Amino acid sequence: MSVKVVTDSTADIPPDILRELDISVVPIYVVFGDKSYRDRLDIGEDEFYHRLSLNGVFPTTAVPSPRDFAAVYDRLAAETDEIISIHLTSKESGIYNSAVLAKDMVQKKCRIEVIDSRTISMSYGLLAMAAAREARAGAGLDQVAEMVRSAVPRVHLLFMVDTLKYVVRGGRVSRTTGALGSVLGVKPLLTLKDGHLTLSTVARTRNRAIERLYDFARLFPRVKELAVPYTTERAEAESLASRLKSAFPGTPVYVARVGPALGAHAGPGAMGVVVRQA
Repeated sequence: MSVKVVTDSTADIPPDILRELDISVVPIYVVFGDKSYRDRLDIGEDEFYHRLSLNGVFPTTAVPSPRDFAAVYDRLAAETDEIISIHLTSKESGIYNSAVLAKDMVQKKCRIEVIDSRTISMSYGLLAMAAAREARAGAGLDQVAEMVRSAVPRVHLLFMVDTLKYVVRGGRVSRTTGALGSVLGVKPLLTLKDGHLTLSTVARTRNRAIERLYDFARLFPRVKELAVPYTTERAEAESLASRLKSAFPGTPVYVARVGPALGAHAGPGAMGVVVRQA
């Protein structure tokens, strides 16, 4: 029996890849007012970003309960005795802790390894994809987990937001930092440092911010995979991906829509680049 891979919906892995690699996803909850929706199950990207653009109630997000994770683990334990579960940085969310608590709730006998990716979005989406491929090749849980852990420090992200107001409202950066972006009218670029979301730099225009994303990817000489996560501007994401394909011939470049759970914090117009080093 091969190792089964679990992640959460903030990994933003495209649906066709999830199906191809048989990766199970535990959805995050998105809350508008008094209504709660499961990310991508009860509310899709188009509806979410339309509602986000309207004036009104600002959405919040909620972590899946340990029971949510245990239900997925129990289902998979009927097919395998080894599961690897890879999740959003524990410094910014309780998702990882919820997954850890779920291990003791699983009814069937199964080894479960839960990994803190220390990053967000397709940065750990690529790790989950790599884990699924390793498992398909016949690797056991220990080997897959070691591969993922060794890859964590070799995954890098730079993310542009059109405005910091959504990040600030979600409590992911300080209001002081948010004021910087709004007063100057610049385009902030964020990154992960020790698992924490931090302001990396700013660009004066959107075009310059996108150029910073491209230049960031070019900093790495040995690249295994790339991804371009985006919230609403697919044409810009496709254009950046095309440039990256030319810059890194033969290297896979994935374009991935950021779902409601992360979109609530990133906002419309956000886009990033993920580099997984070889």
